[in-house]
Amino acid sequence: MPERNVLRLAAGSAAAGLALAATAAGLAGPWDGGQRTAERLRASAPAATGGAHHGAGPGSGHGPAATRPGTVPAPAPSAPAVLAPLAAPHGAGTAPPALAGILDPLLRAPGLGTAPAATVVDVATGRRLYDRGGAAPMVPASTVKIATAAAALSALGPDHRLTTTVVATPDSRVVTLVGGGDPTLDARRLRDLAVGTAKALRARKAPAAPALTYDTSLYQGPVRHPIGVNDNLAPVTALMTDAARLDGSTSGPAPRAQDPAGRTARLFADLLAEQGVRVQGPPAPGRAPRTAKPVATTRSAPLPALVERTLTASDNDLAEALARATARATRHPASFDGAARAVRAQLHRLDVPTEGTALADGSGLDRRNRLSARLLTTLLTRAADPARPALRPVLTGLPVGGFTGTLEGRYAAGSPGAGLVRAKTGTLTGVNALAGTAVTGDGRLLAFAFLAARTPSPYEAQPALDALATALTTAAPAPVAPVTPTPSPRP
Repeated sequence: MPERNVLRLAAGSAAAGLALAATAAGLAGPWDGGQRTAERLRASAPAATGGAHHGAGPGSGHGPAATRPGTVPAPAPSAPAVLAPLAAPHGAGTAPPALAGILDPLLRAPGLGTAPAATVVDVATGRRLYDRGGAAPMVPASTVKIATAAAALSALGPDHRLTTTVVATPDSRVVTLVGGGDPTLDARRLRDLAVGTAKALRARKAPAAPALTYDTSLYQGPVRHPIGVNDNLAPVTALMTDAARLDGSTSGPAPRAQDPAGRTARLFADLLAEQGVRVQGPPAPGRAPRTAKPVATTRSAPLPALVERTLTASDNDLAEALARATARATRHPASFDGAARAVRAQLHRLDVPTEGTALADGSGLDRRNRLSARLLTTLLTRAADPARPALRPVLTGLPVGGFTGTLEGRYAAGSPGAGLVRAKTGTLTGVNALAGTAVTGDGRLLAFAFLAARTPSPYEAQPALDALATALTTAAPAPVAPVTPTPSPRP
């Protein structure tokens, strides 16, 4: 039933937008359960019939030009509502379903191991609605990318881009391709860089055959992740093309070049040759000379787009790049250790609960990582804060259940969670996690984090996690006092 799922996606997006707007409105005026009273009343009021004239009149073209001057287009019939108006909060005398009664049985699913952690927060109010072992540090797997993304946005700002540069010495005898830590650099942009370089060298009347070197000194420390050679991550170097993928894929596991920088430099030499610039011998590694000046650059998409790609596709290469960019921006070494320290420092600045937090990478592939469910839900709530608009891509980048990214194949047609759950997945052997947002039956936006250790298999754990998130979309919890947390043993 794809049509129903599309409607649910539209409903979920609209409800999430309304919920975020309610949060902003609440901060701007009188409170009424997270919304300004006037805003709530208007949202709840029946909408007037009307719309734009979408068709073309007889003998006329499409769009505004098809309307005769001096006439008013007839309104199109209003479409049936796909989302009920954002409901008023439960009254003080009502008794909404208790989340404990809904979630407790689901958390006992065998697929979630013996001690899963769970936290649920009302985004509009910041009230914790449910907490079971929420303070326990757990292996987060790829949900750590939420922390990496928030740290990068906080440290770098929305206008930041990753820049790959070509520099040349004053006599143009040495040309250096300088890595900017951009795993999204692709063959098209590398070709454009070669075209720009060749043009600049011709303008300089450069020697016929300059030497070509490549500089990866932006990063420090080991290039190999502690997991070793793995299709989930290329060697972490400041210079690569297409994330060193060898099979033409754009996401997911793939065979990788083991010398991404050298491969990129050789491709760049070939592209220069196509532009009439032949270099001396094969490219060699080396730092750019201090006297060298830029002759061409290429820049990545802005940081918000990079964050969204990182979260939607669970892009490990980009996550590590963002962690190291955060390190450089905060004067930490651009290494695994330096990036981990930088991200943790940014989390502290964002005032999230970091007790027990341990970070070893930016992607979540390292099992030494530890985060709590409370930390993740606090970050998601921070990302919805009207006072922190730079963090919004943390929410907009989350995969949509049944539609995008790592949730495209989950929440099948007819699932109540399809289109209403947006969440970052996390999967390692014996570890499964899900953290994101869900729109409830009465239009509330909830942030949740479910972390499970010692799981028997992803085929059992993932449906159990999806059932938890789906349960939130069918519940209508009122913002009640936080429940007493139940401790969960550290895995």
